[in-house]
Amino acid sequence: MPDLFAEAAARYQAEQAPLADRMRPRTLDQFVGQPHILGRGKLLRRAIEADRVTSVIFYGPPGAGKTTLARIIANTTASHFTSLNAVLSGVKDIRAAIAEAQERLQLHRQRTILFVDEVHRFNKAQQDALLPHVENGTVIFIGATTENPYFEVNKALVSRSRIFELRTLTEDDLRAVAKQALADAERGYGKLDVRIDDDALAHLVSTANGDARSLLNALELAVETTEPDDDGLVRIDLAVAEDSIQRRAVLYDKEGDAHFDTISAFIKSLRGSDPDAALYWLARMVYAGEDPRFLLRRMLIFAGEDVGLADPRALQIASAAAQGFEYVGMPEGQFLLAECCLYLATAPKSNSAFAYFDALRHVEKEQTGDVPNALKDASRDKKGLGHGVGYKYPHAYREGYVPEQYLPPEMQGLYFYQPRELGYERTIGQRLEVWRARDEEERIEKRVRRYAEEASKES
Repeated sequence: MPDLFAEAAARYQAEQAPLADRMRPRTLDQFVGQPHILGRGKLLRRAIEADRVTSVIFYGPPGAGKTTLARIIANTTASHFTSLNAVLSGVKDIRAAIAEAQERLQLHRQRTILFVDEVHRFNKAQQDALLPHVENGTVIFIGATTENPYFEVNKALVSRSRIFELRTLTEDDLRAVAKQALADAERGYGKLDVRIDDDALAHLVSTANGDARSLLNALELAVETTEPDDDGLVRIDLAVAEDSIQRRAVLYDKEGDAHFDTISAFIKSLRGSDPDAALYWLARMVYAGEDPRFLLRRMLIFAGEDVGLADPRALQIASAAAQGFEYVGMPEGQFLLAECCLYLATAPKSNSAFAYFDALRHVEKEQTGDVPNALKDASRDKKGLGHGVGYKYPHAYREGYVPEQYLPPEMQGLYFYQPRELGYERTIGQRLEVWRARDEEERIEKRVRRYAEEASKES
């Protein structure tokens, strides 16, 4: 006998659910976006339509449709569909779901699809408890995560699943979602006379930043808090839209992919000498709550790695910004971040500091040469061993420079540092060219003298 109270409660709960939940697509035809995986003829669409879904992981930003896809699969499959949330479920819940799946398979020959939302939050023990049952086919696993599964999900689980990456919804996608909600008489506002101005819809779409849930939440707030006029018209203008979604939701997780991707875009914009792009990515990170000290550390590194001696002041600017920020703090510290960013982006670039790593590789691979005798410490062993004898003190010479053998003998003529023809490093290169030419002349003269001495001895 049906439980009439339970059914009534379920109907009431569905009616009172947020618009974003009520408007969740039930079929593939209602689904908006992701044509790269759900377009006609695409693998995932064919698998869902044929009820041949194997273990998969849906990976993508919030509001892109990961959970919705799982529910569409639940609506179209002949398999039993079980859902767990990794935040709320433990090993006990997983084992209970597996036991029910085993019983279902044995008694009714029915497969079980186990959907795990936020699967990246499962710890190793929870993932290990699930793995053997995915491997032997007891359950078909569907995971959803906002984090890169190749880093955050058990490698064995990833290797047994097909990864589908969902992308941020486009503005056209979000407009389509909004229009569906306004037209749907059963789950949306089709029974109301709602008119949304073009600029108001544009604001909602832009500020939602690719997140359908954020868009629908704002649209719901706008409609539910706007009184209809005498003719029953609910008009959403720009002012109402701005009140309903005042702050753009920037996708940014300080420990996830968005963090690494955004800082990568920032550094590459600096390296590419694009101050506008660099400012944009900097502002996006600051807006999302990134630690300014992290950004200053990265700019300090950049000054040494990518600007280098093409503009030695870059390191001074970055150091001053980092030190100054400790005195100023936020929000005024944003001026220091911006000035440092602009200086680095517009400075000439040289990565010649990587010469150090060439020297380091030489140290790692080659036998270490002895320190030339003239360079050894003369304060201790000059009398007994002759250390430091023959050293030429550069300041005793008119130009402050004199050819000297500073590398081990077997490394003479080896150059790690190659200055670039950019900024101040051009001047350094011209200076080095003269010094190295004189060093080479000195080495040739020494070889000639040595050969002459050897020939004299033989005769």
